[in-house]
Amino acid sequence: MSTNSTRAPFPGHPGAARRVSDRLPVFPWDKLEPYKATALAHPGGLCDFSVGTPVDPVPEVIQKALAAHTDTPGYPTVWGPLELREAIAGWLHRRCGAEIGPRAVLPTVGSKELVASLPTQLGLGPGDQVAYPRLAYPTYEVGARLCGAEPVEYDSVDELDGSRVRLLWVNSPSNPTGRVLGAEELRRAVEWAREHRVLLVSDECYFELGWEAEPVSVLHPDVCGGDHEGLLAVHSLSKRSNLAGYRASFVAGDPVVVAELLGLRKHGGMIVPAPVQAATIAALTDDAHVAEQRERYAARRSALRAALEAYGFRVEHSEASLYLWATQDRPCWETVAELAALGILVAPGDFYGPSGDRFVRVAFTATDERVAAAVERLAAAR
Repeated sequence: MSTNSTRAPFPGHPGAARRVSDRLPVFPWDKLEPYKATALAHPGGLCDFSVGTPVDPVPEVIQKALAAHTDTPGYPTVWGPLELREAIAGWLHRRCGAEIGPRAVLPTVGSKELVASLPTQLGLGPGDQVAYPRLAYPTYEVGARLCGAEPVEYDSVDELDGSRVRLLWVNSPSNPTGRVLGAEELRRAVEWAREHRVLLVSDECYFELGWEAEPVSVLHPDVCGGDHEGLLAVHSLSKRSNLAGYRASFVAGDPVVVAELLGLRKHGGMIVPAPVQAATIAALTDDAHVAEQRERYAARRSALRAALEAYGFRVEHSEASLYLWATQDRPCWETVAELAALGILVAPGDFYGPSGDRFVRVAFTATDERVAAAVERLAAAR
């Protein structure tokens, strides 16, 4: 066996000249580990509001649908059965006001997978720009960097170079701020994208979690004029149906772009498992469990907001989604450390961009018992 140490390392090995990971920022959640250790050491245990992961049971109607389809030895299809696509199209019509057919929808293996891989699937690369809001879900930037495109932040689409942007992300309700874009703001973004022949993709994963404002889909006729050309909307069942563990989501919109993605994803084997496809049908055709889950989140949101404001926080935006965007008007990591000492873990705002460096994101996805414990601790520490 040769021991020649002068050989170039294999791709992906340390020292390789062009590792894809070198394009990416440090995974943000790793930075939070020391603060999590502090919070875990609290005598009353950890109150974790850092990641918006569901903690409530998967609704029984969905569990039964999944269980009924576990004996599926054959390969499912990337597109899924017509019944699945009709369920997606029906939900989009019923809840989002979108006039759309089953040929313009596509199930995906979790929305994060799609966000991270979409620029690559669209053929973007060096010289192209991917634009996303200045305060944003970090995976928009990751998706741009994975394909070698240039990530660009914006406050207003009018700041952008329409000759270079190829993909424009909008996000409403926003992660992390919970801000909702109105129909007029979305319409302006659609007009700009169409003027410059830019594909606009709207991340609407928190669509059914509006509290003080009613979210609007980019596929609604009031926004797009009834024409979905150049538009996609991304939706997830993780939050509204407690299905983060199922990786159930979909993308819908321009049928030409959907067909292109379908062809590419067939080659890549990006297939939602058949039992999850069945569970998705059940989830999208039952609104009762969503209403029940909303009630749980509304109570937790109200309790945490009151406790944070009494403690001295100011909450901004937060009209929708599963988060409170809160500040003490000081560096976010100081706030993270202060709350960790109380056994409360939150996400620092700079995870979502430098302009969030004086905010923290507080997810109200913990159990009622953990929310009550945090409320008690905040009150005692005032």
